[in-house]
Amino acid sequence: MQQQTIIEPFRIKSVEPLGVTTAEERMQKLESAGWNVFGLHADDVLIDLLTDSGTGAMSAAQWAALMIGDESYAGSRSFFRLEQTVRALTHCRHVIPTHQGRAAEHILFSLTAQRGRPGQRLVVPSNSFFDTTRANCEWAGIEALDLVPAEARDHGSRIAFKGDIDLAALECCLRERGDDVPFVLMTLTNNRIGGQPVSMANLRAVRALCDRYGKPLWLDAARFAENAWLVREREAGQGDRSPREIASEAFALCDGFVMSAKKDGLVHIGGLLACNDDAIAEQARTQLILTEGFPTYGGLAGRDLEALAVGLGEVLEPDYLRYRIASVRYLHDKLDRLGVPLVQPHGGHAVFVDAAALYPHLDPAALPGVALCNALYVEGGVRAVEIGTLMFGRAGTDGAADEVAGEELVRLALPRRTYTQSHVDYVAEVFAAVFARRGEATGFRIVEQRPVLRAFTARLAPLDERWRSLSQRSR
Repeated sequence: MQQQTIIEPFRIKSVEPLGVTTAEERMQKLESAGWNVFGLHADDVLIDLLTDSGTGAMSAAQWAALMIGDESYAGSRSFFRLEQTVRALTHCRHVIPTHQGRAAEHILFSLTAQRGRPGQRLVVPSNSFFDTTRANCEWAGIEALDLVPAEARDHGSRIAFKGDIDLAALECCLRERGDDVPFVLMTLTNNRIGGQPVSMANLRAVRALCDRYGKPLWLDAARFAENAWLVREREAGQGDRSPREIASEAFALCDGFVMSAKKDGLVHIGGLLACNDDAIAEQARTQLILTEGFPTYGGLAGRDLEALAVGLGEVLEPDYLRYRIASVRYLHDKLDRLGVPLVQPHGGHAVFVDAAALYPHLDPAALPGVALCNALYVEGGVRAVEIGTLMFGRAGTDGAADEVAGEELVRLALPRRTYTQSHVDYVAEVFAAVFARRGEATGFRIVEQRPVLRAFTARLAPLDERWRSLSQRSR
């Protein structure tokens, strides 16, 4: 029999109740949160697609592994089990755990800044920086340079590897600013551009350029397994290779990587910094001791190290990855059939909606992505996240208008092994109701913001009081 339905390759052994609220209640809770879905209590969210970071379900094997965690302060056997797992997959000699990915990023960019000359303007070119990576880079005084190919910014085009870096622009940067480039960073998958994969051909070409100009290549490997599966599906010559083989080659091409293990590590907390440079590793461990903990636990409990060691194996299982990508494709296709403007093709962890195209009557300064996120929550208790001017724009100075972002997207990030097909069908129904009233949408403005990562804590207000009548229409 030819299988038509991609079923979840697991059984459910434990369930968690969901909180059901009315539209009127959700409107009140959203207003109390300053019209920012980050400020909502999780108990007031029905389907939470805010992020796939640390929100997935662990397997029975992972829960069992928690029980054998060695909580020794130094020399924990759980660390050595994780170290062996990471070395076998990535070929990196030095494996340094951190409490999450942004801690690894902070160490890497802090050390990079310390190595620069006084007054030097360092720049790290990348296929794209996401929010915390960019913030840590810029906090260290380093320019974060996105080199996205022009064709990848066409959200409607179906280019297979929109996550690739612009090779011509990268070579120009290395040629003209080479002394100021400490390394090149490639993000797998490319979250900023729609969760899009990076091809092996592009990654090999980046490695060749780094070799030509004498620069290290680092990976942001948070979603390395999803990238490997999309390479297997889409890139010529890769279809007969296993996800582990593809991922292992990607790691072999780099000099080091940082990773939020809360994504493709399949755990609720944890991160990694790994490399082959003895000097960098020694400096990283010194900073780790100051800020995270002893090098054999790095801010994590022994049980977390054990769960991560198991997760790094499970995430590369073909049955899991086939289901994982199929679940994203399923929601993407349902919204696509509705006519919702999406980033095409689907990515590996989320469906990305083009809020600017959905609400063409709203200027970027009116935060169309925020308007869509708030409408989805009031309509059906679905929480998504804006990836646009609130997240990536900048506050104006000296009376100037705020800087807007290049894209106005909304991300529906699917937690791993968490929601069923009926949950996804419900999300599509909620979206259909919001989509039907898209012409009525009004925008939002920022009333309070912080200078760094403002999207997490900003307080907003509707531009039009008609927004408050939405709960009445949604009941």
